Amino acid sequence: MSSTSFFFHHFRNRESQAGPSRSRCRRRAGTIGCGCLVAFVLLAASPAPAQEALRNSLAGEVAAAARQIQLESLPYTFKSGDFRLLVVPSLSLDWNDNINSSKTDPEQDFILSPLVQLNASYPITRNNLLSLNVGAGYDKYFDHDQYSTWRLQSGTELSFDIFVKDFWFNLHDRANYVQDASQQPALSGTAAYATLNNTAGLSVTWDLNRVTLSAGYDHQNVISPTPQQYESQDGTTEMVFARAGFQMYPGVTTGIEGTGSFTTYDQMVLNDNNSYSAGVYADWQPDKYFRVQPRFGYTIFQFQHTSQTIRTSDLNSWYADLNITHQITDAIGYTLDAGHEVQTGIQSDAIEDYYVRPGIHWDIIKNVNLNTSFSYEHGNQGQGNVAGNLTETFDWLGVSVGASYSIIKKLSLGLNYRLTLRSSNVANNEYTQNFVGLTLTYQIQ
Repeated sequence: MSSTSFFFHHFRNRESQAGPSRSRCRRRAGTIGCGCLVAFVLLAASPAPAQEALRNSLAGEVAAAARQIQLESLPYTFKSGDFRLLVVPSLSLDWNDNINSSKTDPEQDFILSPLVQLNASYPITRNNLLSLNVGAGYDKYFDHDQYSTWRLQSGTELSFDIFVKDFWFNLHDRANYVQDASQQPALSGTAAYATLNNTAGLSVTWDLNRVTLSAGYDHQNVISPTPQQYESQDGTTEMVFARAGFQMYPGVTTGIEGTGSFTTYDQMVLNDNNSYSAGVYADWQPDKYFRVQPRFGYTIFQFQHTSQTIRTSDLNSWYADLNITHQITDAIGYTLDAGHEVQTGIQSDAIEDYYVRPGIHWDIIKNVNLNTSFSYEHGNQGQGNVAGNLTETFDWLGVSVGASYSIIKKLSLGLNYRLTLRSSNVANNEYTQNFVGLTLTYQIQ
């Protein structure tokens, strides 16, 4: 069964689920929601490659399934009829030994981050759900106040699902504020990098039992609040995608996909570009706990030569991605994402990279959730360079360990550690960073 078919089937039959089955869904909901959040963070934090519209749709599809699975079991602070609102304040204290991601002059600081997360949902009709997830907070640097800033929590989203017979329409607006330069593999030597991404669009899925057709459009605005240094990122991107899948056997779907992306920058630093991709994909989901999704195709980047200083030749390359999700038991599960891509750059027009991102979560100790993740990227900046591009080959490695302990039913304490290593053929672009965070989270119920 394809993921979309599973979503339709689940939505239409959720009210008839028995008690034991519903309990299993509740246990899985946190895993699905966590996976969706991780996916959204990765998407929002990266520049838009040719397949970004499709990735947005796939992340939204998982999010929609998670919303329906959790709908009846969600905690709430306020409830009026079918409307539910959950308020989750949190307070984090972090220590970073290299806030400017520098090899030659690292600076350390403590950062205090209060945050309020609001999760609201309202089923307008039995088959139509309106949901809103928004978080707002402030990062206060104790010794380097110039980096203190307001931020939007990753995962901020307004989404509206509409079902008409075999059609599923999704209207959405997703906003994300990214400030951590160390989580941008292409960057080094700065703590000032920040971008605000807002993506709004529409997708439609037509479920014809064994055949599923999908298409969508997204409009993305990128705004950099960093004066002068990264305003070259400001611009708009129009993204479209189409997908057709055929269910060959129960749990096995194969199909074709295509995307288009059209980027225009406000400043004449980077070159405006059009990108296109076409490929094939498969989806093997023998049960709701295990899923394998390979993708492979071809990408074309066409640059419009609007920059005053950079000249880049058109690029033709391949893309590939393998995504695996496996909930082994109620207590242990893992994810794996690996592949190759060409994406738009930050200091150059294009970056070609290989990546691998495994993660494991462990719930083997009562009231304790443990998550471990690893991320590696090998990239080449300035692909297609003719003149003016930054050219660099780099390796970026991120390792993180996080533990959350439920002190009482509504209050939890989280401890996180992250190590970031970057090597480069440009010596001054290498750095090491250690990050330790302590977070208190309270659900107002």
